Amino acid sequence: MPSSRPRPTVVALAVAALTLTACTSREETPAAPASGGGPAASAQPAAPAADGCTLAKTGYPKVDLKTAVVGFSQSEKEANPFRIAETQSIRDEAAKLGITNLLVTNAQSDLNRQISDIKSLLDRGAQLLVVAPLNSDGLQPALDAAKAKKVPVVTIDRKVTSRPCTDYLTFIGSDFVQQGKRAAQAMAKATGGTGKVVILLGSSGNNVTTDRTQGFKDELARTPGLTVVAEQTGDFDRSKGQAVMEQLIQSHPDVTAVYAENDEMGVGAVNALKTAGKTPGKDVKVVSIDGTRNAVQLIAGGSYNAVIESNPRFGPLAFQTLQKFENGEPIPAGIVITDDQYDETNAAQKAGNAY
Repeated sequence: MPSSRPRPTVVALAVAALTLTACTSREETPAAPASGGGPAASAQPAAPAADGCTLAKTGYPKVDLKTAVVGFSQSEKEANPFRIAETQSIRDEAAKLGITNLLVTNAQSDLNRQISDIKSLLDRGAQLLVVAPLNSDGLQPALDAAKAKKVPVVTIDRKVTSRPCTDYLTFIGSDFVQQGKRAAQAMAKATGGTGKVVILLGSSGNNVTTDRTQGFKDELARTPGLTVVAEQTGDFDRSKGQAVMEQLIQSHPDVTAVYAENDEMGVGAVNALKTAGKTPGKDVKVVSIDGTRNAVQLIAGGSYNAVIESNPRFGPLAFQTLQKFENGEPIPAGIVITDDQYDETNAAQKAGNAY
């Protein structure tokens, strides 16, 4: 269900770049451009985590957040609007809090490089880590290195299969199964409950793809008039999504609906549909997950039908969580955020919240 939190109507058009004080290396990434002034991710209401992870339970040393060396490991190149907004949110919040020792790396979608990046951040003195994992599996060597140095790790946007409060502190992100269910509900509404659906899957090896697929299919089963006729991975990439959609149009020319597990693939699908002489948004309904400016503007223009938001602005919540941990407060194993939704009834009005 959509978030009820208030939405600002004025978008800040300029964001001050944070100057990094750490030494330059191949791992440093330049400050990302401003990516929209929508609201930061906020946690869904939850019961107090009385048995959560605490500083005392881990035996980690107490750290002053403002003077600490903080490392952020980004997993994918910042060509994707989600990643641009995510990194910028970390930078912006660090600047707001007066944190001058922020180290930022980007693994460029290479798991081995992300492991190396995290170990490098630790070698360079990182005392606190925020990590956007590339995959749910495979980061254990890096997490082990952080544990050996008693450095708490907050993971964002993708879960890892390791153990909270043992291998990492906590995960902050969306309920991806619920996102898939909401996408199916939006699809049922857009299609009137009948049609042939193709699914553009995200990249394999992470819980986002698995959960968004499960949620969508489980909910779609409640609408027997909608049938999934094909599914193929587009790796969360626009060009790959377009190429896959071109193939699916050839093999399933009667397709009437597309569920893309992120907006980039959805926009790619729109391009493919137009090239094939179809009218996206009308002949073929399009629903995706993210909340990027491109997709929301396509809804307002009639070429897209709905987007379930996946808020990338984790900076405030990530730093709040680290501060609570350093204050001795219990931290739950997972912190679920609240996401909004865009459709033809609100896309034009809420476009300023997109990223």
